[in-house]
Amino acid sequence: MKDAIIKTQQLVFRYTTEEGVAPTVLDGIDLTIEPGSFVAILGHNGSGKSTLAKHFNAILLPSGGKVWVSGLDTADEARLLDIRRQVGMVFQNPDNQIVASVVEEDVAFGPENLGVPPQEIRRRVDAALTTVGMEGYATRAPHLLSGGQKQRVAIAGVIAMEPACIVLDEATAMLDPVGRREVLSTVKKLNREKGITVVLITHHMDEAAQAGRLVVMHDGRIVRDGPPARVFQDVEGLRALGLEVPETVGLMYELRQAGLDVPLDALDVDGCAAELFSLLTQGEKSEA
Repeated sequence: MKDAIIKTQQLVFRYTTEEGVAPTVLDGIDLTIEPGSFVAILGHNGSGKSTLAKHFNAILLPSGGKVWVSGLDTADEARLLDIRRQVGMVFQNPDNQIVASVVEEDVAFGPENLGVPPQEIRRRVDAALTTVGMEGYATRAPHLLSGGQKQRVAIAGVIAMEPACIVLDEATAMLDPVGRREVLSTVKKLNREKGITVVLITHHMDEAAQAGRLVVMHDGRIVRDGPPARVFQDVEGLRALGLEVPETVGLMYELRQAGLDVPLDALDVDGCAAELFSLLTQGEKSEA
């Protein structure tokens, strides 16, 4: 357990309603996330992925089973602040996370609530804004920013608390393609350069493909777990779950169905183009 930043064991969760206990949302989840990893959790609406994310910093507590964050039991109320220092959350709508009328004041909000000394807060705010490429907007009003810029400010606010792990719960769902690219570039940089563990909850296949590990959820259970290039090769299995695959994989799959010998592990456009170029040049050589 000490080697995991997040670990769940037979995690079960049910929401309680006025009528009583609702159906099970998470049904026996066993998951271990290693420090410094970049994990995407993919699933259709209602699969339980966002509910699972809210267990990673004790926003929700298990109905059954256990969740540990850096070895700390999330059910231990005395360690709640320590747990939330370890795992920072970025949600779907940045407007719900931005609380100040000036960008730098918003980024300072988290460290201030942790009791960080003023001089250290200044250092953290400057460093966090530089990390997300928003240092030139420190004195701007957040409401004047684009969606992608607001989300990067929200991420800066989490970074300023210096967590070991950042969980992005559908954090790009409300953004346009430019904003999505900005946010994904930022979190990949955090993971690559600072070693921050990233957990990306998403329903976008192209985002999931950029992670080092892909966990697929369906009806409150984990049904696939592995490198994206391997998971996405099961095109028919994923489609049976109501999920699609990246467009590049879909193209290669259709070519395979047509009888061409192409791989299914080309997740990005460049990789797909390289495979198609190789296929075409081989065809020209055989004709010659």
